[in-house]
Amino acid sequence: MPIPPVTRRRGRRPAADGATREAIIAAAKAAFAAAGLAGARTGAIAAAAGVNKALLYYYFKSKERLYVTVLEDEFRGFNQEAIDLLTGPGSPRAILLRFVGLHFDAISRKHGFAPLHQQFMMSGGRSIAALVHKYAIPRSRALGRLLERGIRAGEFRRVDLRHAAISITALVVFYFSIGPVLRLVAEGDPYSEAELRRRKDEVLDFVRYSLFTDPEAPVS
Repeated sequence: MPIPPVTRRRGRRPAADGATREAIIAAAKAAFAAAGLAGARTGAIAAAAGVNKALLYYYFKSKERLYVTVLEDEFRGFNQEAIDLLTGPGSPRAILLRFVGLHFDAISRKHGFAPLHQQFMMSGGRSIAALVHKYAIPRSRALGRLLERGIRAGEFRRVDLRHAAISITALVVFYFSIGPVLRLVAEGDPYSEAELRRRKDEVLDFVRYSLFTDPEAPVS
């Protein structure tokens, strides 16, 4: 796809072709997950996407902006679904278990990108801070309000809301963050269908017995 001629009026830029943009983002996800922001090479990303390097910069301006776009693409859909669930009606116990299952399944489907999420958690800068305020903070607050509602209803035991939310997230995320290590120290593939199902069951069981006032009671 050729670069539009430089005779176009300054400040005006045509919309990126959808398929081209998605191809660049998909290639960038794999590159950033494997090598991080510093290690990923724009030339390699462009080649994997089947475009020239100049086109990548034309659409995204810089490697940093492409990185932020990739992260936002990962967060957007899950975040809205999670907030809708956390703030919806129903038993806090049932909602919490569904949220944990939703989070686990979302990462399971894209476990190859787990390092990308870990990099996000460990990085800084204005662009990253903007994503935290746009996505992570609203989801965290919604989870905290659900926990608070469950405590008031007597469904959850009294806990520190902030640390309970951190612990729930860690239960889901940590398994995928250490996937390469698990492959070395454990028998079999930690990302096989059977192992993922077993891990999800263990996480849900842990949440139930650590937070529920009556962990044996059925959840509807």
